[in-house]
Amino acid sequence: MRDVPTPITAVVLAGGRSTRMGRTKATLPLHGETFLTHIIRTFLEAGVNDVVAVLGHDADAIAQTVQSSGLVARVVVNSNYDRGQLSSLLTGLDAADQPGVPAILMTLVDVPLVSPSTVRAVIDRYEKTRALIVRPVNGSRHGHPILIDRNLFAALRAAGDATGAKPIVRANASPAGDVIVDDEGAFCDIDTMEEYVRIIGDDAVGRRPGTSADS
Repeated sequence: MRDVPTPITAVVLAGGRSTRMGRTKATLPLHGETFLTHIIRTFLEAGVNDVVAVLGHDADAIAQTVQSSGLVARVVVNSNYDRGQLSSLLTGLDAADQPGVPAILMTLVDVPLVSPSTVRAVIDRYEKTRALIVRPVNGSRHGHPILIDRNLFAALRAAGDATGAKPIVRANASPAGDVIVDDEGAFCDIDTMEEYVRIIGDDAVGRRPGTSADS
C-alpha cells in the first residue's frame, strides 16, 4: 500500500433509503463483502488513510457490517438523510474538515466497482495540478470518486438542497482536473435489483455460482 503524501479524506455517501433497489444498497453482497465495505477497502488499498462512511437509513445494521469487516473507517450518521444527498455530503464534510486536509474524495455507495488505480489517478492529478475539481472521465462520461478542493467547502455549505453539489462541481471542473481512465467501475451506478443481478452476477442476492438469473 502506498502512503498518500497529501492527507485527503474519502467520504462515502451511504445514507439513502435505496428505494429503487428495494433493499439497503450498502449491505448488498459484493465479492464476499458488502458494497460499502468493498468501497472502503478500495480507498484503503489506494493509500487513503482516512475514510468516512456517512450513514442514515438503517444506520445501525450498516455500521455493524463495517465493524465486523475489521476495516479502519469512521462512521458518522446523518440524522437528516431524508433531506437528500447534499445533507449527507455536508455531514461527511464536517467530519473530514480538519486542519491540514486540503480536499475530500467523494463517492456514492451506488458506485462500488471503482478500482484503487482510479482513486490513485485522481489523487495524483490533484497533487500535480491542485485543480478545484478532479474526476475520472471517459468520453462524455464523468465518474467517481470526485475530488473537491478545500476552496469549495464554503460553496458546498451554502448550496441548496434542491440543487445540491452538482452545479458547484460542473462550474469548477476543468481539463486540468479531468482524468481519463479505462475503468468501467468508475462509471457504473447500480440503482436497481435488475442492474445488480446483471452487473454483479454470481454475487447477486439469491444467486449461486454457475446458475443463471432465470434459474
